[in-house]
Amino acid sequence: MCGRFSADVSAEVLLQTFNLSGLPVINPRYNVAPTQQVAVVREGADGGNRLDLLHWGLIPAWAKERTIAYKMINARSETLLEKPSFRQAYKYRRCVVPASGFYEWRHEGKAKLPHYIRIRDGLPMLFAGLWESWKSPEGEVVESFTILTTAANKLLESIHERMPVILHPAECGRWLDRSVTNTSGLATLFQPYPADLLEMWQVSPLVNTVKHHSYELIAPVAI
Repeated sequence: MCGRFSADVSAEVLLQTFNLSGLPVINPRYNVAPTQQVAVVREGADGGNRLDLLHWGLIPAWAKERTIAYKMINARSETLLEKPSFRQAYKYRRCVVPASGFYEWRHEGKAKLPHYIRIRDGLPMLFAGLWESWKSPEGEVVESFTILTTAANKLLESIHERMPVILHPAECGRWLDRSVTNTSGLATLFQPYPADLLEMWQVSPLVNTVKHHSYELIAPVAI
């Protein structure tokens, strides 16, 4: 799964990667957690890409309470068409979640040791996601998203069986295109990201606490 990540992608890179209409105003974040507002890219009604803040943890349109979001931070890419929570969003409401890396935990006895994973050449990680719009009984409209997962690659499988679906920049246009409602061809994007293009190291357990959010969280620790 993907339960924490960092988002330190420059505004210039986002502008160039997604051909945004203007330079976004963003701040680096090193401990992005579920239920927080997170910057995601999606295609607008005019066909152009836009960067919006959405709630991490998808709330289906039919949900009675927003607390369901805690169970919806990730969605298995293999079963999207089988799940009522994700089926319509997969067809009509796809998004990309820009990140600079993500965290995963290795279990050693009772200890959980956090590790940081990023792309070797410093390119942004582009997570495939789905978004939804939900209206509460009180009339509040909440836009939310989930991050898709796939089988872990050779690098990650030693600590977890799943990893986020990471898109290559050239694949984002196809994923975001709202005119593509026949999803049969999109499943080819759900392959594990090549292990040789990623790197991983152990980091401080401070990342376990959401209140910690400094750059030091992604620094390697002595083993």
